[in-house]
Parts: sequence; C-alpha cells; structure tokens
Amino acid sequence: MHFPRLHKTYRHIQRYRQIFSVLLRYGFQDVMERLRLDGLVRISRKMIRRARTVEQLGHLTSAQRLRMALAELGTTFIKLGQVLSTRPDLVPLDIVKELERLQDQVPPFPADEAKQIIEAQFGQPIDQIFRSFTEAPIAAASIAQVHRATLRNNQTVAVKIQRPGIRAAIETDLSILYDLASWVEKYLPESELYNPTGIVNEFAKTIRAELDFVREGRNIDRFRAYFKKDPTIYLPKVYWDYTTSSILTMEFIDGVKISEIDFASRPDLDPKIIALNGAKATLKMIFDLGFFHADPHPGNIFVLPNNVLAPLDFGMVGRFDAQTKTYLQQLLIAIADRDIDRIIKVFIDAELIDETRDTRMLRIDLNDFIETYYGIPLGQLSVEKLLNDLIEVFRRHRIPILADIVLMTKALATIESVGLSLDPDFNMMTLVEPYASRLMAQPLQPRKRLKALQQMAEETEELIKILPSDLRYILRKIKKGRMNMIFEHRGLEQLILEMDRSSNRLAFSLIIAALIIGSSIIIFFDKGWHMFGFSVFGLIGYVIAAVLGLWLAIAILRSGKL
Repeated sequence: MHFPRLHKTYRHIQRYRQIFSVLLRYGFQDVMERLRLDGLVRISRKMIRRARTVEQLGHLTSAQRLRMALAELGTTFIKLGQVLSTRPDLVPLDIVKELERLQDQVPPFPADEAKQIIEAQFGQPIDQIFRSFTEAPIAAASIAQVHRATLRNNQTVAVKIQRPGIRAAIETDLSILYDLASWVEKYLPESELYNPTGIVNEFAKTIRAELDFVREGRNIDRFRAYFKKDPTIYLPKVYWDYTTSSILTMEFIDGVKISEIDFASRPDLDPKIIALNGAKATLKMIFDLGFFHADPHPGNIFVLPNNVLAPLDFGMVGRFDAQTKTYLQQLLIAIADRDIDRIIKVFIDAELIDETRDTRMLRIDLNDFIETYYGIPLGQLSVEKLLNDLIEVFRRHRIPILADIVLMTKALATIESVGLSLDPDFNMMTLVEPYASRLMAQPLQPRKRLKALQQMAEETEELIKILPSDLRYILRKIKKGRMNMIFEHRGLEQLILEMDRSSNRLAFSLIIAALIIGSSIIIFFDKGWHMFGFSVFGLIGYVIAAVLGLWLAIAILRSGKL
C-alpha cells in the first residue's frame, strides 16, 4: 500500500481526505492510482461506501464529471477551473467549454459576520462608518459578498467584503495543488508538456491578486482615469478611506445587468449601440491602454441610461505590454504576408520553439490555417472561431502561448458573444481590423523607427563605454593566472547514475563468479570438512553465490531493465 508524503497539519489532512473522496466519487480513481495514491483510493472507497453518490455518472462525460468535482470542492478549485477555461492552448476544447459553465455563486455568510469584519478592519462601530448598512447582500460569490450602504455624507456605496477565513482556506488548497502537481510530474511523464507546477504558480498568482482588494481598487482607478472623457463608459469611484485589502468600498452603480435587460420595456436603450459601445471599450483597453478587463462576461457589465456601460469586478485583468505587442505585431505581419518561414522565425525568436525542432508538420498546419481564412470578407469571419482554430494549431504542436494573449483572445471572444446576443448583425472582426492594421503599421512609422535607432545607439554607446574596462579586467586575470573557467554539465545525472548502477552490478557479478569458481576448485580437490560427501567450504561458497545471484536477479527484474 502506497501513501504519499502529506502535510502534517490537521487542516491539510482533512482537506486531502475531502479532495480524494470527491475525486473518487466522480470516477477519477484511475487518475489517483496512476499517481500512486492506491492506498488512499482503498481508504476513500471504504469511507464513501456507505454514502450515496451525488449523480449517476454513467451518462456523463469526463469533462462534465470534472466540472462537477471542481464545483463541489469549492472556491479554489472553482477558480482553478475558471482559469483553465481561459487556456485552450493547454486544455482540450471540450473541457474548456465545460469549465466555462463553472459558477461561484454560493449562499451568503451572515450579515453579523460582515459587520464584525468591517469593525475589525476600521477599528470603530459600523454605525460610525456608515449612516446605513443593508444586511441582505446584493451579490454573493465564493470570495466575497457585496452589501449596499450609505456613507456619513449620504453617498450610496457598494461594500465588497471578503469571506471570513477564505485566505487561509485558499492557501491550504494551494499547498495541496502544489503537491498534486509534483505527483503528476513525477508519475505521469506525459505531463511534462504542460508544466503542472507552472500552471499552479500562474494560478496562485492570479487568485492571490484577486484576494487583494486594494489592487482591484487601483485597477478601477486606472480605468476610470482613462475613460474619464468617454461618455459611453462609466467606472465607479473608489472610496479609499473605506477600503482595505479585504474590503472594497466603491460608488453604487444603479443600473441593470446587460444579461437581464428587457428591451421591450426599456425603449430608451438600444441593443445595437450597447453592443458597439462594449466592443469599442474593450478594443481601446487592449490596443490603446494596454490594460484590459479580462472577464467581461454579461454578469459583470451594467447598463445605465443613454446606453452607457458600467463594467464591474476588476479582480482579473490582463496586460498588453510592449514585449507582447512586438510579438503579436511580427506574427500578424507574417500571417498577412502568408510567410510561413517568418512565422516560424517569430516562434524561435520568442523562444516558443527550439531552432533545432522539426517544423515540417507545423508548417503544413500553419499553411492550412492561413489558406482557410485568406481572402474571406471580414463580415463573414468570427473572432472566436478564428482564434480557436489558431490556438488549436498551437496546442497540437505544444507551442506555449503568453498568458496575457490568451486572456486577450478570451476577452475578445466574450465581447463578440455578448454583442451577437444583443445584435444578430454584430460583427466584431470589422471593429478589430482597424486596430490590427494600426498595430501592424506601427513598426514602419518613422517615429517608431527613429525611437528604435535611438535605443540602439544608446545601447551601443553604453557597450563602448564598458568594453575597455571589462577587457582590461579579463586580461589582468589571465596574466595573473587567476582566470577560472567553470563547466556545468546538464542532463548527465541520469547517465552517471546508470553507469554507477551498471558498474556495481558488474562488480557483483564478478564476485559471484569468483565464489562459484573458488568453490568448484575446493570441491574438486576435496579438502577440509565434509557434508553430504562434499567439502563444507565449497558448499558454503555455492550457497553464498546462490543468494547473491538471486539478489542481483531480483534487483534487475524490479528495475524493469534486463
């Protein structure tokens, strides 16, 4: 029976037991056994044998069972599923589509606890902070819930309060996820292509950022400053005197969710204009600001009078920085020119693939992709379909995609979906095209070229300044015989281990052979004491040789290498 090394705290042990029981109940015992958790599988089976399963699993796909298991495991695993749903480069599309259905709406925690958290954070009674505080929350999710309140100056606000104990629970789950990732890497060699520990690192960074409400408030302030003069977008004001890392107080938005608008009863709202305003705002965030709302689903967008949009929940954001922009510029230009060699060069320069890699099949798939979409009018293209097809090429050839580019494609696809739900004639591609064309033209602009030349001149000047002193230092070291060169071997550890093991076995074999030969000589000359008519020393030698030979044979068989 095999038991993995687990964290020793009671909290961890209880959580491990819950996770393994849920995985087993939803039919993932084969995965657990492959991770050498066979001992825990047996124990978990005994634990849940008396309990009825949540669902009859026979008619469910593995993707559906995974979604249900993650939902039952709570906040951290729901968020993990939501993050994985934005990574079609890593996760098969059928699982992505299923994980997109994960919702983190949970029952609210008691208002008394919410008040205690506020009073503990600000060190004074709640009636000295707010003139009024509505006990029933207006929204509740797995990380926080939102209450309506009124400040002492009569300003109506929305107070987002983090769930009690949620940070400790998430940190416990993260440590368990790191354990699971290490087991996957150790026992499932094919997982190396997906870098499980790297995925957990990225997820940990994302969820910890989402737990920091000060960070979210700064995100809101940045968007508010950028859209200050845009009459189609409104961002709430953050009240910093009433905001901490676990409490976010912002202006109350008295609007209606874009997914709940009844246009028949609201003739003042135009769905075509709303769809256009949402798409333009998203494109401005990405291509102009370089900082965008990464989760613009309908539940996060409110509509105000005059078709003004008010996006909320800025815990998850993406960045379109200079390095990402350069990578995307080069890729778009190469695709527009139908230059497969240049596309491959972009991948190599961005260190997405190794220059020694065989790219024959990759070239074929890239050519098929370009030929599929080349020459098609923009009005007939779907952003989501185009991006999914391109990502499928990346996924098939195990080419990593920058996380922020994945978030960007997800945001564009989501806004396209929202736009089509509002206006059947909505076409996202016609709105993206001017931004993409401008992005592709930027490297050719004289100002950009001049800036690049200026940067190159500055770097060359710096190199010329430090080169003489560096050369003088190196020559002085060589002259005094103090130049040390360090050679580091990589990937030879396994070879050294195998050579050591082989030499040990060879030495063992020589000893066994020597014992057999020596014992045979003793028996031949018939010297010393006798037993069963043979020399005792010869028999002892044979027995020792037999034991050592059996030991060596077992060791070789257990290693799986004859």
